[in-house]
Amino acid sequence: MGDIARLAGVSPMTVSRVVNGDARVREATRERVEAIIRETGYVPDPAARILARAGGGRIGLLYANPSSAYLAELLSGALDGARSVGLLLLIEPSRPGAPDEEREAVQRLAAGGAQGVIVPPPLGESAATLDAIAISGMKAVVLAAPALRDGLISLRVDDQGAAHEMARHLLDLGHRAIGFVEGHPDQSASADRRHGAQAAVDSVAGATMWAEAGDFTYRSGFEAGQRLLARSPRPTAIFASNDDMAAGVLAAVHAAGLSTPGDISVAGFDDTYLAASVWPTLTTIRQPVAEMARSAAVMLGRGGEGDGPVSHDFIARESTAPPND
Repeated sequence: MGDIARLAGVSPMTVSRVVNGDARVREATRERVEAIIRETGYVPDPAARILARAGGGRIGLLYANPSSAYLAELLSGALDGARSVGLLLLIEPSRPGAPDEEREAVQRLAAGGAQGVIVPPPLGESAATLDAIAISGMKAVVLAAPALRDGLISLRVDDQGAAHEMARHLLDLGHRAIGFVEGHPDQSASADRRHGAQAAVDSVAGATMWAEAGDFTYRSGFEAGQRLLARSPRPTAIFASNDDMAAGVLAAVHAAGLSTPGDISVAGFDDTYLAASVWPTLTTIRQPVAEMARSAAVMLGRGGEGDGPVSHDFIARESTAPPND
């Protein structure tokens, strides 16, 4: 803007007024400045304009989720939401289980002028992160977790209900031997999804569910899938607690020389881009991660109002079918 001002022989304030459509500029001056803007290809930087505002206009996003597919959805939604309300999004990595690093990540956001923070799993259930947010005075929206402290806003789906719906789908197809891959124990959603699936299985006479531990990563899904496939009798369907682990289960099925859904039906949870990218495409539960992150950014931009459950959707694709008797 300073360069434009020098070329036009005006002050930077005049250039700012032209860029922002201020009427307090003579027509001849406006035309001269606009001509130079066109010649130089100058485009105002939205982030710089936000930073220049008195008082900031910044919110923060912590991230520490092992799923790259989940992270892509999270970032997409948060950036879109921040942009829609004219905010600058500050992003800080954190490391769950390392309290000092968790606290430092929150402190960096606060030092950067963030007035609110979006907290995705598993950080929304970490005492170190929540304590640091409380000390900072920032407003916070936790995603996919309960509001464990006063003043927190929570956006989450009904994990038990959603998992019950998926297990019910497998049972309705005729499966009676079902494997389940649980998520990381540092998230309440892991136990909620297992309990929901187990309740559905327990409601059908003769149905059995075997659970194996995972941690929401592809590798843990592959290894849990191998353990389930080694069982006798072998499950005819496997439900994994997220799409990354479900993709790992698919790989374990293929590595064992079996097919999906012919030999083993496989289902996931989240409906990230990965669910529609693997082969066969995954039957899954759609947890609207991007929309949740977008809503969180908008809530923080509007003073942190809002709360409550988020709707999920059952998505039927190619990876589930009746058992091959």
